Amino acid sequence: MTAAFAVAVPCGVAHAAPAAPGNLHAFTLRADEAVTHTFARTPSFAWNPVPGATSYDFELSTSKTFADNGIVWHGDGIKSPTTALPLSLPWITGSPYSLYAHVRAEGRRGAIGRWSQPFGFNMRWPTVPVPVTPSYPGLLHWSKVPGASGYMVWMLDGVNHWFTTRANMADEREYYTFHQDPSWTGTVHYRVRAMRWLYGQTDNGLPAVSYGPWSGVYTSFNPPFVGGPLGNLATVSDIVSDAGHVRTHELTPGFVWNGNTSIWGTADELYRVVVFTDEDCLNTVFNGAIVGSPAYVPRDVGPVAMPTDTTGIAAARSTSLAFGPEPASKTREGIDVTTNEMDVAADDGSNHTGLPPAQVVKPAKVDLWDSDWATGNYFWTVMPVDEAADETITTSLAATTVPGDTTITVSNATGIGVGDTLQIGLPPAETRVVNAVAGSVITLSTPLTAAHGLSDPVVRPTGRVSYIDDELTQDSCAAGRLGKFRKTSDPTVTGQGGTPYVSGLSPNGKLVGSRKPSPRFYGPPLVSWMPLDSAGQYEVQWSRKAYPWTPAGSQLTWGTAATLPLTPGTWYYRVRGLDGLLVGTKTALSWSDPVRIVVTKPQFRVVR
Repeated sequence: MTAAFAVAVPCGVAHAAPAAPGNLHAFTLRADEAVTHTFARTPSFAWNPVPGATSYDFELSTSKTFADNGIVWHGDGIKSPTTALPLSLPWITGSPYSLYAHVRAEGRRGAIGRWSQPFGFNMRWPTVPVPVTPSYPGLLHWSKVPGASGYMVWMLDGVNHWFTTRANMADEREYYTFHQDPSWTGTVHYRVRAMRWLYGQTDNGLPAVSYGPWSGVYTSFNPPFVGGPLGNLATVSDIVSDAGHVRTHELTPGFVWNGNTSIWGTADELYRVVVFTDEDCLNTVFNGAIVGSPAYVPRDVGPVAMPTDTTGIAAARSTSLAFGPEPASKTREGIDVTTNEMDVAADDGSNHTGLPPAQVVKPAKVDLWDSDWATGNYFWTVMPVDEAADETITTSLAATTVPGDTTITVSNATGIGVGDTLQIGLPPAETRVVNAVAGSVITLSTPLTAAHGLSDPVVRPTGRVSYIDDELTQDSCAAGRLGKFRKTSDPTVTGQGGTPYVSGLSPNGKLVGSRKPSPRFYGPPLVSWMPLDSAGQYEVQWSRKAYPWTPAGSQLTWGTAATLPLTPGTWYYRVRGLDGLLVGTKTALSWSDPVRIVVTKPQFRVVR
């Protein structure tokens, strides 16, 4: 007589002797993708379930033998035959592979079966950046490289310096600023390579950044500069938003225009892009750096060092400007302006920049918020900027001085301000900087060393330069020099037909990837999404209802996948990027649309 007994076994899982997990492989969006061994961005992993397993242990290593000093990441207590890494891997290649993964099953009393066969793979750039058409004067634009966190641009010719940028564009400010001659601007040579930052914490400390190869030497040809009214405004990324089409960008776009003449008919050689939330151009949300190029792309490495005196401007006309601070400039009505390229983000990890401590240059906050308010538009204009040299001011002492005096009294202090340099007395005059002005009394930075007589000259020489807008922004926009664009950065979490990127155990115990909307899974599902150029980190939330949304839990991850610890029932999840380079204190981008997913209860059968 044979006794019958009940065993709790998920439907479809055969009751057999424990074995090493089979079919271990990596994937980017769904577990049933074609198997490959090269990835541009960090993959997730899946394997066939092991009968009797209560969880799994997983290891990722640079060593095929999984030596202790080669372990990159390990996870234990994994409840489903899938796992997502909470980090992003650098580009790293080997012969034949640079990284290896293996997995084993755990039962109620410890490990059961053996480690799986290692799965080897490489992290590698798939392409080299190449120039993108159409081209615009003063703008470099190259193709995106999948998996890249940013790009290194090397300006050649007489410039010969490099900088990094998150966008796949750069303006040619080094060539155009204080140079209108085609010998400077006509031909621009450059090279570019993709970079991949390592986000998150590895166990063995992989390098913080990896690079693709440099491109060949590319040439940007610019037509001779043509003056005329400023106009033909457009924003450029992989799409173009202009007067005929208001389009949506993922990153803060590049800005292009032509002409050099203000609405008053004055010609200028410098420009500043200003972005607003209103079409009257009053609510400013972004101030670009001063450039001489007919194009502008925000740089998170900061502006070039604009000259502060006439001598510096004269020198700049025969050389290119290096990186450095841009002096505070003024609007037409005299309000101080500081470019957003000088608004440096903190590097303490609190603002989700995604940038590792090894990055030498702290990034500037140059990315705009998603335009998800009612109208959904940003408005912008380009302002002509005048470099105004201070006039010579000559006055005289109204009282004698003695050595050690820190103040002087002059007959007329009009036009003299804090920070000005004065020449005091008869030749050889003493040079002092002004610390304060109160009526006709001027406080000096350091005491005088000589005595000076009544009516001795006090001169503020020419030389200091101020940068001042030639127009009011509201006048520029009212005159029709106004552009529009939108910006949004919501991660793509679904594929064709609304099918989400979800993998895990099916209700009958098989490893599957979702193939229809509202998929059903047994146990914790692994969800994936397409990456955003603007995000360094991601947040995943889940809720029992799509509306009203009431978060039941959330995760932060540096990768583009996460395993959700969901209990049986109907759930909704959504994903958003976190961008530490957003202007102001905000870091969150737009949420994706909620996705419905069902987690089933265990199904049992009686076995003998």
